[in-house]
Amino acid sequence: MKILLVEDDKITVNLLAKALSSHNYNVNTAADGETALQLAQAYDYDLIVLDVLIPKLDGISLCRELRSSGCQMPILLLTALDSRSNLVEGLEAGADDYMVKPFNIEELIARIRALLRRGKASLSSTILTWQKLQVNPDTTEVTYAEKVLHLTPKEYNLLELFLRNPRRIFSRSAMLDRIWSAGEFPQEEAVTAHIKGLRHKLKAAGMTVDLVETVYGLGYRLKSLPEDMENLKVALGRAETAKSQETLSAESSGKRRELSNDERRLKVLSVVAEIRGKLRANFIEKVVIFDRAIAQLKTGNLDDELRQEAQAEAHKLVGSLGTLGLPKGSEVARHIEHLFKAENVFKPGSDRQIEEFLDLLKQIFDRPLEPESELVSPVRQKRRMLIVDDDSLQSDRLKTAASGSGFEIEVAKSPQAARIAISQQPPDAILLDLTFSRIQENGLALLAELRSEKPEIPVIVFSSHNQLSDRIEVARLGASGFLHKSIPPADILKAVGQVLDQTGAAEAKVMVVDDDVHLLAALKVILQPWGLQVTTLDEPEKFWEVLETTCPDLLILDVEMPGYSGIELCLAVRNDLRWSKLPVLFLTAHSESEIVRQMFVAGADDYVNKPIVEPELIARILNRLERTQLRHQLALTQR
Repeated sequence: MKILLVEDDKITVNLLAKALSSHNYNVNTAADGETALQLAQAYDYDLIVLDVLIPKLDGISLCRELRSSGCQMPILLLTALDSRSNLVEGLEAGADDYMVKPFNIEELIARIRALLRRGKASLSSTILTWQKLQVNPDTTEVTYAEKVLHLTPKEYNLLELFLRNPRRIFSRSAMLDRIWSAGEFPQEEAVTAHIKGLRHKLKAAGMTVDLVETVYGLGYRLKSLPEDMENLKVALGRAETAKSQETLSAESSGKRRELSNDERRLKVLSVVAEIRGKLRANFIEKVVIFDRAIAQLKTGNLDDELRQEAQAEAHKLVGSLGTLGLPKGSEVARHIEHLFKAENVFKPGSDRQIEEFLDLLKQIFDRPLEPESELVSPVRQKRRMLIVDDDSLQSDRLKTAASGSGFEIEVAKSPQAARIAISQQPPDAILLDLTFSRIQENGLALLAELRSEKPEIPVIVFSSHNQLSDRIEVARLGASGFLHKSIPPADILKAVGQVLDQTGAAEAKVMVVDDDVHLLAALKVILQPWGLQVTTLDEPEKFWEVLETTCPDLLILDVEMPGYSGIELCLAVRNDLRWSKLPVLFLTAHSESEIVRQMFVAGADDYVNKPIVEPELIARILNRLERTQLRHQLALTQR
């Protein structure tokens, strides 16, 4: 695979080129946009990794130029600009994905692999074809052998779904979710009936091969063409032959042994260590530029060319320091870059602030470099559990059982001691007794207080009492569970672990984006009684900031909004690998097939028509959340 890396920071180029080479990618580099454009037009690259702020032609302009000239290779943007409007602008310019500096190298490699797997197919012609069948999604016209077919909306949507997703199997329930609207409640037999109607019309038009293949017990998929199957066999044969030849060549020469993941990791880390050393020397050159700029700034006569150079050097440090495992240095460099901007640099006290940040940056460079840091996935930390109980014997048993189990135990022998411990370092879970031998306060008061002030911490009550009234009161106050003290310590720890694994699923988080504040208020009233934690937003410009802060389990978007439409926001969500599987439900006052088509092409899972019918909305939200939770549980069981 051949990759073009476009980046003007030599440190970042050196690091990424060696990291990519260690994964057997062939890397060409360009330090400015004009050179990159010439290379991209002259050579056939499989992927472009493109920095946004580069000389001569910036990354977003280069991206637009490449797309307008017909270049179809995937493009991954690298940027230290964390403004969401910049990111949306990059995606709209034609980028397939982006990463914000400083970035994790392993995540970057994973994103590159994902884009290469997608290949160029996603950028192909909008006309969908299968033998003599042609579908134009822009006009919704369907022809076979140049004869127009008249399909019902459901038949057309089914046909488009299959053609856009070749080789993917769709169950009948999945097709109901994708094609039928919120106001319709058909049975799965409706899918069978519409597929039967589609097959009949295609056969009447002259198609001799059944386009829709039944996969018994699973669903339906697009049938592979005979020539596609033959081409696949030929390709597999060639690949097998090539693989055999490579194996023989490797055995005879003893060269090019495939590196294991651990070996690749060590190789990348050794590169990082080497480049960190070079970064120290490079930093001294940057300090000279910063010092010159500060000296001129103090005189009130800072040359704009020098200001731009200082800002550019600070910008490069933002990415380099963070990527090389110095996140604090990256943060300080970001402050320096911000202060050197034209609108900030002449503000009173800016020279003093820049000096302070520069001194702090020098101190960071003077410290011994910590190995690996963010470059190495951290070892999973133990879960902290606070036991609130004055029964020392019971606490000791739990401590003994917890050794080697992934739990770190802390004991508070009174509610007051628990409050102090929680304020100093909040635990992951609390195991709370209801009665204490030496004080009058019981655990119920602390439980009510915790559920009000620390709702994110699950509280499991364990007690030697087993009255139904206690259980009801504990449930009413919102405890995450009730355990009797007679249960073996190992089973108590197991139960707490299960609660922690489920934390966040019991009260799903829903984010709603709509410019109608009255509708947002109404939705909050409708959804909260169902145990949903609702975050509303009436300013689409702040979408990404709220999304990353909230981390919702389901996203509800209005289609038409000022600034950015719901469809544009959905596209941005689907282009980010972190959020690509987030369920998205649209609210729309439109029922036109073109609007519906745009929503599903953008990545919608479902939509609800306005005016909203409360039972329908709740049913669709709960159904989507249950499916997401089920997929998560299945993934856990398959590990």
